[in-house]
Amino acid sequence: MLRPIANTFQPQDYPDLLVGLSSPDDAAIWRIDEDRAIILTTDFFTPVVDDAYDYGAIAAANSLSDVYAMGGTPFLALNIAALPPDLPIEISAEILRGGAEKAREAGVVIAGGHTVQDKEPKYGLVVVGFVDPRAALTKTGARIGDKLVLTKPLGFGVTTTALKRGLAIEEDVKEVVAWMKRLNRTAGQLAVEFHLRGGTDITGYSLLGHAWEMASASGVGMRLNFDAIPLTRGARKYAEAYTFPGGATDNRFFFGEHVQFDSRLSENEQMLLFDPQTSGGLLLAVPPDQMDAFKRRAAELDQPAWEIGEVIPGSHIEVI
Repeated sequence: MLRPIANTFQPQDYPDLLVGLSSPDDAAIWRIDEDRAIILTTDFFTPVVDDAYDYGAIAAANSLSDVYAMGGTPFLALNIAALPPDLPIEISAEILRGGAEKAREAGVVIAGGHTVQDKEPKYGLVVVGFVDPRAALTKTGARIGDKLVLTKPLGFGVTTTALKRGLAIEEDVKEVVAWMKRLNRTAGQLAVEFHLRGGTDITGYSLLGHAWEMASASGVGMRLNFDAIPLTRGARKYAEAYTFPGGATDNRFFFGEHVQFDSRLSENEQMLLFDPQTSGGLLLAVPPDQMDAFKRRAAELDQPAWEIGEVIPGSHIEVI
């Protein structure tokens, strides 16, 4: 996104832009003073589910996630919507209501926004948050020896694509929708409580894509244990039916050269790790001496936290 304007804005000219021009992180961070910085992010996309309210809520949770992924607290948002002129007003209203109620759950006020006409619905938020600049979570913060923790399972893309093809069963869709609507607020707060420095959220680039961004930015390698990676209950079934969205193939093309798979993993199992996620969980790098306390605290907060691997020396990702 920044390549076409790479020569227009130079990082050294904006010393208060702590994260943005030269990093692959989830949002921009602008320092206000020693104790406060602003996080700014935006995201929007076409419907991933049939229900208009759920779509709005998922889109809002996804947009808010970038702030949580950097250890921040969102407080203000604007709607971004592109809606077909012939879309019934009741459906448009449900999309916006879903987004508004999810924002309110997060303690965020939607103070306006902008809408244009388009052939296919698109919805999301611009989100503003606060973060202590000394405690921000970034993709550059992973260190060798850290344990890797994932806070939501995988399987959202392969399941929602199965839904679009008429192959998904209702129970599987309900499970995935519940996960996508779940805020990453508690996971982000947990990262701040333990003073973590390395993290990101898992969205369109898949687990492996975002893990590689984090590994590359931190100058490390990663080892992931496939059997430890949580999957939604229908994920393997839909992987066997190969209902992966097109983005999964794109992710494999772009990131596959950085990944070494155990030869015992099937093609479908490998593709599950390239599956694009909408409103996925956080991937956190936890120092090994904090891991036990981190798991205990996560359990106290009813926050899922699966240990899926570790940070290792190197310049690639191993999946064993």
